[in-house]
Amino acid sequence: MSTNKELAASFKDIASLLELTGADKFRVNAHARVSRVIADLAEDVAELGQDRDALLALDGVGAKAADKIQEYLETGEISERAELLEQVPSGLLEVLKIPGLGPKTVRLLWQEKEVTNLDELQKVIDDGSILELPRMGKKTVENMKKAIEFARQAGGRTPIGIAAPIADDIVAVLKKEHPKAKFEVAGSLRRGAETIGDIDILVAAKNSEDVAETFRTLPIVDQVLAAGATKSSVRLKAKDSAGATHLLQADLRVVPAESLGAALMYFTGSKHHNVRLRELALKQGLTLNEYGLFPDDEDETPPQQRGVKPVAGKTESDVYEALGVALVPPELREDRGEIEIEKKRLDNLLKLKDIKADLHAHTTASDGVMSIEQLAEVAKARGFHTIAVTDHSKSQPVANGLSPERLLKHIEAVHEADERVDGISIIAGSEVDILADGVLDYDDELLEKLDVVVASPHWALTQDPKSATTRLLKAIEHPLVHIIGHPTGRLVNRREGLSPAIPDLIAAANEHTTALEINAHWMRLDLRDVHVRAASDAGCLIAINCDAHRPDDFDNLRFGVQVARRGWLTRGLCVNAWTHKKLHSWLKSKR
Repeated sequence: MSTNKELAASFKDIASLLELTGADKFRVNAHARVSRVIADLAEDVAELGQDRDALLALDGVGAKAADKIQEYLETGEISERAELLEQVPSGLLEVLKIPGLGPKTVRLLWQEKEVTNLDELQKVIDDGSILELPRMGKKTVENMKKAIEFARQAGGRTPIGIAAPIADDIVAVLKKEHPKAKFEVAGSLRRGAETIGDIDILVAAKNSEDVAETFRTLPIVDQVLAAGATKSSVRLKAKDSAGATHLLQADLRVVPAESLGAALMYFTGSKHHNVRLRELALKQGLTLNEYGLFPDDEDETPPQQRGVKPVAGKTESDVYEALGVALVPPELREDRGEIEIEKKRLDNLLKLKDIKADLHAHTTASDGVMSIEQLAEVAKARGFHTIAVTDHSKSQPVANGLSPERLLKHIEAVHEADERVDGISIIAGSEVDILADGVLDYDDELLEKLDVVVASPHWALTQDPKSATTRLLKAIEHPLVHIIGHPTGRLVNRREGLSPAIPDLIAAANEHTTALEINAHWMRLDLRDVHVRAASDAGCLIAINCDAHRPDDFDNLRFGVQVARRGWLTRGLCVNAWTHKKLHSWLKSKR
């Protein structure tokens, strides 16, 4: 379905470029709508494109849009997009990604200050000339400056939600071509870090040269950086699910089968975790490297080069056991005390298969693409016993937030769907905005009618820490609130979000039996792992939700669970892992 994603991205680009040229809003919205329609198609647009009538039958696709779709399918490009890129500097598309900069402002910067990329934007901020523009105050500029600095600090690292599918695809191709070889993904990607520097893949194979050649000639390889006997490095040019192109490095390391476990440990663990393991080995008269755990005879020549037989190395569990340490899950290998972790906590660490409910999802009532019943069927197919319908509240007009009157009707529709659909409980909720002063978007009389309330901050995300803390505490302490959704409002690599006093939030959440959410979408992953660790250490309830707007958003669940594991979360503290009886008892306790 990559064609759908790429074509949707092209129409989205056209909409943005048209806005920057000052085109009328109808044209802009028409292209943006086509982008959404194509992105949400269940079928392949390449097959639909063979039948023009089928394209015209799509909601929002007119004759001109159909022409552009067929042009793309035939040529791989839309000429209008290419023509617009001749009129508008492509760097402005990156400027548009800076939070707080809309098309009108970016167009003004371009026309009045000749800003065509992020560097030039930084220049007019630094020299103060940006303040000469209308409606451009010091506070606005300061927020803009912080957003740019934050984006650049994250530069060079790729979000896990982009890198993981690319790595999955690479391994799938390699396994298909070389079924007898053993492949393992390592590095920060295996640890579940929110961003990764590059993709590390290990292979143990008899035909290692053939495997390396397959790797270096993958269609997404843009440049071969190294082609050695044991390591190949390439630069990839790959598209993400939205059709955007990303450049990142991938390394394939060939290791002996008898050393695969040791190599996987070495190339997975953080630098500090690996140092701790080597220190443990030395205390026991052993030496540990990527080839295995060996007797330490103080010879400067590496033991594997002298034919010394390793004590362990074939599997990770063999090496950890030989060191007298319980097998540390990859997500925990950050030198945060995991070597000394209690076995009981390790055994009870949350797993993906433990998740049996999702309490934060959207339908066509607000900005989702699934009906209530479609959402329920997708959740049921995932093995969930409960799905909560939590469409946006009234202060989210851009997301088609529900007025109180619409919400009352929506609650009835959810309950009716619950009667019709067997095998899963469908409960009525809302993602209710936490306003800047901590007041919720609906009154208590209406909130009482909801089975679950997810209170989330969406606006005023540059509040000072004290105000942010007060704001969130007010929501946590509200007797009708079950979950605080994406508590900081951050976006990975793009927006820092709120910086509340997390310990205060955890203490209040504990007192009021309110759950703090790990929003599993890879662009959010909020709470982040260090916050989860503090919460789990304190025994605070955690919810892991996909914030699903479309069916494949549930695929993000693995990222949320990885964040939870990085925060040492046990299954008993995750409300989504509870039995139907326990979960619904907690939900009703706040009513």
